[in-house]
Amino acid sequence: MDMLIAPERLELAEAVRDFLSGTHGPEVLRRLDAGPNRDPALWQGLVEMGLTGLLVPEEHGGLGMGLLDAALIARECGRVALAEPLVESAFVAVPWLVAQGDTSDLATIARGERRIAPAHRLNGAVADGEGAALDSIDPLRRLTTLPADASDDALLLDLGALMAAAQLVGLAEAMLDQAVEYSKIRTQFGQPVGGFQAIKHKLADVAVALEFARPVLWRAAQALDDGIASAAVHVSHAKVAATDAAYLAAESAIQVHGAMGYTYEVDLHFWMKRAWALGGAWGSRAFHLNRIDAAVIGGPHPIGPENTFA
Repeated sequence: MDMLIAPERLELAEAVRDFLSGTHGPEVLRRLDAGPNRDPALWQGLVEMGLTGLLVPEEHGGLGMGLLDAALIARECGRVALAEPLVESAFVAVPWLVAQGDTSDLATIARGERRIAPAHRLNGAVADGEGAALDSIDPLRRLTTLPADASDDALLLDLGALMAAAQLVGLAEAMLDQAVEYSKIRTQFGQPVGGFQAIKHKLADVAVALEFARPVLWRAAQALDDGIASAAVHVSHAKVAATDAAYLAAESAIQVHGAMGYTYEVDLHFWMKRAWALGGAWGSRAFHLNRIDAAVIGGPHPIGPENTFA
């Protein structure tokens, strides 16, 4: 089995990275934090790249691409702590609507004229929905009250958890990059702290956690797209691995920055707060660990050498 990601998929994700890095830097996050949190010009840029229609079938004006493509781009959204609600509207709500056979809004979603805020009972709140505003640890994440008719659909949960995991991987990568760069300029005892063995080991641990998280994320995306029986287990594995990597990246980056790491003056806090918010969204770490345990310990997907290639 070829486990490599096709070059054209990576090229699209790289193009999105280039666009976002040029339009959604830390200075934009600070401007949005001080203002209305959303920027129509940023949203229009995402629309013009075709991202709002990425998973919309071609017959409804979209690109008709798959969940792996969406996960690769959601990762890039995490890398810049994207404020606009692209991921949950275009990458969570759209494939769920398609699965339900509800195609009435797909064309307007693809054109960026309509945004869908998926509501699942497990979340307890809705991101960018309608209703009373709620406080969030993330200043750029708009939360509203959960509607009475919120869904408890398993596919919606898996889609939300998958895309949250993808963003968490991107967030962890960005925090690791920030920690590495700061370790080159912060000095103690006359030399950059990045030269100290303890700092090297701490950042290496984050890099290893990411190496474990990325492949299970890509596997989960493909498994869910293919509709295989064990897809939910793979999604939970990805959510746990991505959450662990992001939390470790946040903790390590704070420590590398020293006392400054906790302050508003350091850009790092935007990524930390988004990681903390998404870590508990679409099922907590405990919830997904329980799903994995139920599946592999006496459940339908046992582990062990005799079951590896079953």
